[in-house]
Amino acid sequence: MEERWSTEHILSLAPDAAAQKAAGKLSSPAPWSQAGCGQGALWGLCQGSGSTPYRTVIELTTPAYQCSCPSRKFPCKHALGLLLLWSGSAEAVPAGREPADWAAKWLTGRQQRAEKTAAPADPLAARRRAERRAAKVASGARELRLRLADRVRQGIAGAGGAAGGGWAEVSARMVDAQAPGLATRAAELDRLPADEQLAGYALLHLLATAYERVDELPEPLAQTVRARIGFSTDSAELLAGPTVRDHWLVLGSRDSADDPLTTRHLWLRGAKTGRSALLLSYGRPGQAPELALPTGWSLEAELAFHPGVQPLRAVLGPRHGPPALDPGAPWAQSIGAALASYGEAVAEDPWTESWPVVLGGVLPSTSPTGWQLTDQQGALPLHAIPDQALWRLTAISGGRPVTVFGDCGHRGFTPVTVWDEQGRATSLTTGGAA
Repeated sequence: MEERWSTEHILSLAPDAAAQKAAGKLSSPAPWSQAGCGQGALWGLCQGSGSTPYRTVIELTTPAYQCSCPSRKFPCKHALGLLLLWSGSAEAVPAGREPADWAAKWLTGRQQRAEKTAAPADPLAARRRAERRAAKVASGARELRLRLADRVRQGIAGAGGAAGGGWAEVSARMVDAQAPGLATRAAELDRLPADEQLAGYALLHLLATAYERVDELPEPLAQTVRARIGFSTDSAELLAGPTVRDHWLVLGSRDSADDPLTTRHLWLRGAKTGRSALLLSYGRPGQAPELALPTGWSLEAELAFHPGVQPLRAVLGPRHGPPALDPGAPWAQSIGAALASYGEAVAEDPWTESWPVVLGGVLPSTSPTGWQLTDQQGALPLHAIPDQALWRLTAISGGRPVTVFGDCGHRGFTPVTVWDEQGRATSLTTGGAA
């Protein structure tokens, strides 16, 4: 059976402060029945306001969560409450039991899907499918270049909205061409501000052109172009190759709702290698993204990186022990060095919109154009930060320099985690402290 988690670990998984508070009210045995744990899972029935209790089951290894409640928060308050109950009372959640039928059904389904994904495929059939898709994508890229050229000839500032509008229809054509990366970027053209339209056209044209000549590019750049187009590499295939073992510090995480999916971005940094890594996890409606690691903690594990000129996205492989609190703030850069690292990333991969950096000794302050972070070398405007996160950042700073992790891009800096003078980490996306 898995070692029981600490309260701090469990609360760090909460999507926001409200979920933490609600989970605390469900951490006693009173609302729970038929709770148990075994075979790497927890389950229980939680009585809510209705007549039918909510069915909650948690697979601890990943971890992954399933609850019959209507909440779109992952994990929901019932899953967090069950984890807190399990953490604090061995009697309330007895170990060594067989999962309830409804819990076993969900756990078995997850296992079957994993086995199906890992099953060997027919290499000849796979090659034919790949060739058919490559031909469709190439045709879509050619069509997209013609559409872009037509729009430029007509004038980007034409009537009918930003760049004349109508890019949703082009995006749908790219979906038909099995090029989701081109589809997403085409759809974004309708939403770009007027002063960013030309850059959006240029980058999309560059990507379509690069794919038409992908066989002539150096292999790392070719891999980057394919990934930007929307070609993916199977996780099992990546993990079968070289991996990087390190003690990985969890710098922060952020969830975004891309209806109907929830996407979780989770950033790590290796203590020995100094490498940055981005793990992505997706949750379908009613299900949590599978990856959940507490900010400010570290774990010894192996990562397999997706190929490219600037390998950042990775897949989590075997873990060598449970996560542990990593006291103290991580190694950090000045604003000038952070901007230089973002510039280097863009030079290698021109479609890079942001790059993960840790800023040290920075102060949040206001300017005529808005909020910013400053140090002795310069200032960096804050971008896409909710008011609640902004005030939390300034409160933790209290007029003193702090260490901040986030995304550095051409629009500014989006903070994700802040460390105070004592080295305590606080998430700016959930409000949870490590």
